[in-house]
Amino acid sequence: MHVHAPSFDASTFTLVAGQDDARERTDRFVARAIGTISRSRVKSLMEEGSLTRDGVVVRDASEPVRAGASYILSPPPPVPAVPEGQCMALDILYEDGDLIVIDKPAGLVVHPAPGNETGTLVNALIAHCGDSLVGIGGERRPGIVHRLDKDTSGVMVAAKTEKAHLALSEAFAARTIQRSYTALCWGALLPSRGDFEGAIGRDKADRKRMAVVRAGGKPALTHYRTVKSIGAGLTLVECRLATGRTHQIRVHFAHAGHPLVGDPVYLRRVPAAARQLPELARKAALDFPRQALHAAELGFIHPSSGEPVHFRSDLPPDFQALLADIA
Repeated sequence: MHVHAPSFDASTFTLVAGQDDARERTDRFVARAIGTISRSRVKSLMEEGSLTRDGVVVRDASEPVRAGASYILSPPPPVPAVPEGQCMALDILYEDGDLIVIDKPAGLVVHPAPGNETGTLVNALIAHCGDSLVGIGGERRPGIVHRLDKDTSGVMVAAKTEKAHLALSEAFAARTIQRSYTALCWGALLPSRGDFEGAIGRDKADRKRMAVVRAGGKPALTHYRTVKSIGAGLTLVECRLATGRTHQIRVHFAHAGHPLVGDPVYLRRVPAAARQLPELARKAALDFPRQALHAAELGFIHPSSGEPVHFRSDLPPDFQALLADIA
């Protein structure tokens, strides 16, 4: 090999590139040098910040290798294959033998993922429902048939049986689920009701973001109507989803020039519409610490009774306080 033999200490690999390794893709070089980790896994670890070059984090998998540089790969410690139950308070709107409907608070992650392996809704559901939930619909996301972003609040349903999981998953796929969201966006929406339509896929410039794309995305359609206009600066809207893509409402509104108040991903600068607000209202909107998005309603056919059921979640206190401050 044209590298020093990789050293292994706990889960840390140290690689020193030789002259013949120069200009090879970093992910290819690291995977080849270690020999027991796939290139795709190396790329994923790099995106998480687990690789350094001479002490500098390297996230770009295609970056050419630098001869003589020391590369250190430090994968995170292994996590349990199956999430563990954790006793956490749940705001339960409805529960029976088939399913559970909760009012999810902002800040709660739905299922375990890198960086959030514990303290999730899945951990809470396992503790609440017991062993009967384990494995329903998959070991890592038992019971989950849809999700809300971490900082989006509101009503969610989870399945407690395989039958319910299959029925609800098919309903979401067939778009027969009724979903209504309340959002606060920047600017005045014109017309006051309409549709945002555009395929959504990964943002090529930032893989952690989604974007409206011309090719390679999934079709997405959001219906909206204005609930209240706050001058020309803000609009309170009701959104109904015809599809359920990742970050759909947030992406569609940002693409249309009306990003959601407080959105940490799709609101990159102070919007021009902020100048249309009185000072106190402007400060309240700019200081809101999360995306102003709430899953207000959820309706579906019950998997066992065959009867339509409908659930509603009131706006949480922080969203209500924001509306009071900008009124």
